[in-house]
Amino acid sequence: MTRLAIAQGIYYLITGIWPLIDMYSFIAVTGPKTDLWLVRTVAMLIFFIGGGILAAGIRRQINLPIIIIAAGSAFGLILVDVSYVWLGIISLVYLLDAVAETLIFILWIVLILKKDKGDVFSSSSPIEE
Repeated sequence: MTRLAIAQGIYYLITGIWPLIDMYSFIAVTGPKTDLWLVRTVAMLIFFIGGGILAAGIRRQINLPIIIIAAGSAFGLILVDVSYVWLGIISLVYLLDAVAETLIFILWIVLILKKDKGDVFSSSSPIEE
């Protein structure tokens, strides 16, 4: 779980910081945007969620709240990516993110199912790998 948290955290830090550092290259790859304030808001949220997940992974403090944030964020981004591509509102390139998010989400589910339920759901203490 710690390696997945570290990988997801790094991925979110990179994808979150990109539009904050260079909005023009972000738009060149992902397509035109009308509300840049919203792009920046989502980018900051993804960046800081990633930072929290990464810190939990590095400190080996993966507990139920971190798992909910990590898996829930991945699942939410899958829904946004796929539904808005389907509706033609965002570029097809977002399906690449949907693939990455799906892999992350599936890995969280597999790791949860492999762990003893008592380890994951009964305490707020970190889950050792």
